[in-house]
This record gives sequence, C-alpha cells and structure tokens, in this order.
Amino acid sequence: MEKIRLGIVGYGNLGKGVEAAIKQNDDLELVAIFSRRPENSLKINSDCVEVVQANQAKDFKGRIDVMLLCGGSATDLPVQGPEFSAFFNTVDSFDTHTRIPEYFSRMDEIARKSGKTSAISIGWDPGLFSLNRVLGQAVLPEGKDYTFWGKGVSQGHSDAIRQIEGVRDAIQYTIPLSTAVERVRSGETPDLDTADKHLRECYVVVEEGADKDRIRNDIKTMPNYFAGYETCINFIAEKELREKHSGMPHGGFVIRSGKTGKNKENNQIMEFSLKLDSNPEFTSSVLVAYARAVYRLNKEGQTGAKTVFDIPISYLLNQSQKSLIKEIL
Repeated sequence: MEKIRLGIVGYGNLGKGVEAAIKQNDDLELVAIFSRRPENSLKINSDCVEVVQANQAKDFKGRIDVMLLCGGSATDLPVQGPEFSAFFNTVDSFDTHTRIPEYFSRMDEIARKSGKTSAISIGWDPGLFSLNRVLGQAVLPEGKDYTFWGKGVSQGHSDAIRQIEGVRDAIQYTIPLSTAVERVRSGETPDLDTADKHLRECYVVVEEGADKDRIRNDIKTMPNYFAGYETCINFIAEKELREKHSGMPHGGFVIRSGKTGKNKENNQIMEFSLKLDSNPEFTSSVLVAYARAVYRLNKEGQTGAKTVFDIPISYLLNQSQKSLIKEIL
C-alpha cells in the first residue's frame, strides 16, 4: 500500500502528539520533523525519521505530501503558514478566531498560486465545534447556539498569572458554570456571554514572603483575562502543583437549543461534547485525519485554503465510499 508522506513543523506538545497519531494510521508515514532547534537536541520517538532544520524544508519538496504545521497561532503560524503553503500541502490549527478571515485569505492566495491545498484552523474549536454549530443552525433555524469550554487548562490565562510579581508558577482551569448549562439543557434560550457561562479556577504558587492579598486582587482585576469572571484562587505548594496539575486536560460542548412545530411548542436540543485527558494529543489526531483529506483534495486538483466547512467528512477516513455506506451509514 502506497502511504501518504507527512512532515511535522515544530516539535512541542502538538508536534509530539502528531508524531504519535501518525503511528495509529496504517496509510500514513512520517518522513521528517522540522524544528528551529539544533537537530542533535531533539529526542524524537520515531525510528527512520529525519530531524531537519526548519529553514531546510524546501529541500523536501516532492518528498512530503502534506506538512503539518504545529506552531502557535500568535507568532508562528502567521509566518509558517504562508511560507510552507508555497511549497507543500499543509494542515494547521490557527485558532485566533478574530483573525481567521484574514489568515484564510492570505493562505488561499498563496496556495492557489503554488497549486497546493491548505487546511486551516483545524482542531476542535475552531474545527469540530464549528461543524456542530453549522449543523445545529441548519437543522434548528429557530434557536440559539451555546459553546462551553472546559473543564480544561487555559495556557494563555496560566501564563498571564505567571507574569504577576511574586508568582512562581500557576495553572488556570476554565470551568463551565453548571447553572448556565442546566438552563440551556432544559430548553431555555437565555442571552449569555462568555463570563456568564464559565468560571476561572486558579492554582497559584507564590514566592516566599509574597503578598497573597495583592496577588489575588491582581488576578481578579486583570483586564481581558479575569475581570468580570467568577474567579476562584487557591494558593498551593509547588510540589502539589507538579503532582496534581501537570496534565493538559480540556474539553467542552456545543449545544443548539431550538423550537419546532406549528406553534414552536416543542423543545429540541442538539449537543456535541468532548472530554479530553490531553488537549494537544486530541488536537493532533484531528490534524492527522485532515492531512489525509488534504492529500485527496489536492490529488483531485482542488487547491487553495480550505476549512472544515469545505472538506467532505468521508475524506477523513481511509475507507472507500462503498465501505462507508455499508459499514457506517
């Protein structure tokens, strides 16, 4: 069986997750891992896979069918996306929601010029949650969408706490408010913003002699992160943080609450949920599935940027249409 040849750009948590996910798919093969770090400093978990400086990736044109871009959305992907889509089919997890239209336009222009196919903003939100929001709106036009995130680690909010003077380390969990969830699941359609739906739970290790009252106030009043949210702050020892809060769980759910019937007398609830022990490993698995789809699209001559809305779901599996109809439909 001819395998789809893949490359990984970036070897952080997401890149390592992609490496592991590829091994679960018989039709996929990892060719190389590209990193800004020196080759001899990377200890990868694969045999017969090259480790290469990212600036040498162009030399692999023709040897890699799809490149999976595993950098961050803030600074990496806005540069790496356009750079790599000029030479390779790509998949990325760009998740800065407000900038997705701008990013899509740039990627679409470059990929079309190069004859490549680039799947952008692939993951679970944006990604799988986006698909379920569309499905809900299509099926229940009279209704409202509600997206809840958590319980899960927010890396950005955790980093924000670590910047406060006197904080040694910290982790922050985003947790859906049960009262809001129950209202939606009961058929209500309340107007809720993000702060009405979530609380923020913080576990903070402070420097010896640090002013905990000041730190607590600095966290709760931090604009764009905690101000306006119900925030619970727990001061704990560094050992407890390492032992109990070193994982990267996440998840959430999308709910569409709608009405049907002549007089809109019937409540209809659609819900899709995720409960993840490892956010990066699950996101990696989504990226890998879409790499297969990107390869197929490009073989068909479909070029440019694509989102989850543009890619047939049947292209994600290594099965024929006949098999899917017989075994899954």
